[in-house]
Amino acid sequence: MITIEFPPPDFKIITENDKDLIFDRFRKKYVVLTPEEWVRQNFLNYLVATLKYPASLIGIEKEIYLGEMKKRYDIVVFNKNHQPWMIVECKEMGIPLSQTTLEQIVRYHMVLPAAYLVITNGVNTWCCEHNVPAGGWDFIEMLPSHQ
Repeated sequence: MITIEFPPPDFKIITENDKDLIFDRFRKKYVVLTPEEWVRQNFLNYLVATLKYPASLIGIEKEIYLGEMKKRYDIVVFNKNHQPWMIVECKEMGIPLSQTTLEQIVRYHMVLPAAYLVITNGVNTWCCEHNVPAGGWDFIEMLPSHQ
């Protein structure tokens, strides 16, 4: 498991029609502030502010197709060649990370082959690195530097 010390939040939050909205500086719009969105925004902030991942190479909540099923990934970080490099699946804080969560992100990997898979609920974070020669995944103890 990876320990993450999130930067202090500096989010813009408003209430509209009895719903809290948070400004997503990556998508450049307000989105509904759900518990999962809170984790996603904090994790994005960590990637950019702490790890210095380039914001211009991060995709958020885009549609993909798994066969005929339409899904949305949470976060994909692309490499400098604009190829998927890391997929991040966010869950709300009260949701434990499980085999099901890992299976979900591995399915996304079939469409978006990436070197790293990350699952987080804001409290616990796990990262796997694709072990190409062995054809499997190895858990690693820290998030990699962006390449």
